[in-house]
Amino acid sequence: MKINVRRSAKKRVKMCGFRKRMRTKGGRDILKRRRAIGRKFKI
Repeated sequence: MKINVRRSAKKRVKMCGFRKRMRTKGGRDILKRRRAIGRKFKI
């Protein structure tokens, strides 16, 4: 099957990258929540 949507990596990083999240209070809250959950696999 063919993939329909081909988003650019640059655009994705600008929209949902770490640095973008660190800029806003809401974004920092998201990162805080994600850190609280932690990684699924610890090697």
